[in-house]
Amino acid sequence: MVELGKYAGTVLGAYGVTIALLLALVWVTLRRGAEMRRRLEAQEKRMGRNG
Repeated sequence: MVELGKYAGTVLGAYGVTIALLLALVWVTLRRGAEMRRRLEAQEKRMGRNG
């Protein structure tokens, strides 16, 4: 095991926050991408395009 010394809590907390923020960013990006895809398909359907 790696010895982090007296800063172990701070270092591990920073890693935890970083991982959580990265996961949230990926989740938001995927969710928004899916929403934009649905909106684009709906718009193309209204315009009569059969992609």
